[in-house]
Amino acid sequence: MTIPVYPETSVALKGKKGLIVGIANDQSIAWGCAKAFRALGAELAVTYLNEKAKKHVEPLAKALESPIFMPLDVMVEGETEKVFERIRKEWGQLDFLLHSIAFSPKDALHGRVVDVDRAGFQKTMDVSCWSFMRMAHLAEPLMKNGGTMFTMTYYGSQMVVKNYNVMGVAKAALEAAVRYIAAELGPKGIRVHAISPGPLATRAASGIPEFDELMDKAQSQAPTRSLVSIDDVGKATAFLALDGAKLITGDVLYVDGGYHIID
Repeated sequence: MTIPVYPETSVALKGKKGLIVGIANDQSIAWGCAKAFRALGAELAVTYLNEKAKKHVEPLAKALESPIFMPLDVMVEGETEKVFERIRKEWGQLDFLLHSIAFSPKDALHGRVVDVDRAGFQKTMDVSCWSFMRMAHLAEPLMKNGGTMFTMTYYGSQMVVKNYNVMGVAKAALEAAVRYIAAELGPKGIRVHAISPGPLATRAASGIPEFDELMDKAQSQAPTRSLVSIDDVGKATAFLALDGAKLITGDVLYVDGGYHIID
């Protein structure tokens, strides 16, 4: 796989520093966002889940010229804190955070919500919701001059989507967290956003049964009659990090061709 270097096409985010959590490969939403941030001049720290994932993420981090490249498994005690401590020591600031991770054990995700056991529910919520809350807590003191926090959600938080199951519950909690954190950090000039892309063929989506049917439905029913790409999501997300979006916060931005408005 040849990974092109992404030259800056603008200086809109020149001097800004951001943390990207959630790149698994070159199909990841976080990769689409990272490319867009970098193209606007931002400097990026990139994390990878584990050694198995490292070989897929490292070439992408090199293409982004990331000076900080670290492992981050939010279920491993202390790893999240190590990443933010490294940022504090090397940069002394953080201007934006992108949280693009979610997980649910197969038994929990593939079963009915009413049947999910406590352990499955807790792990789903830990990775998919609480990890964002923890990162927001650690990012706050580094956003000395304000900043922007992003997390990824999905339409299944608001409506019952076949096979989305307990992840819909977790995403609903995540969106509520976005609203509360936006209210709490707004006086410091920190904005908080949930980005809700339409269906995308990512590694995470591969765990959802009948996902191809979901994508076909989105394409046939969305007003634009098209599926979104990771680059579409990235450009929309990067816009919200600009000064021109400084009074937008606490909401869900749908990047789905309008699919969410259709009954």
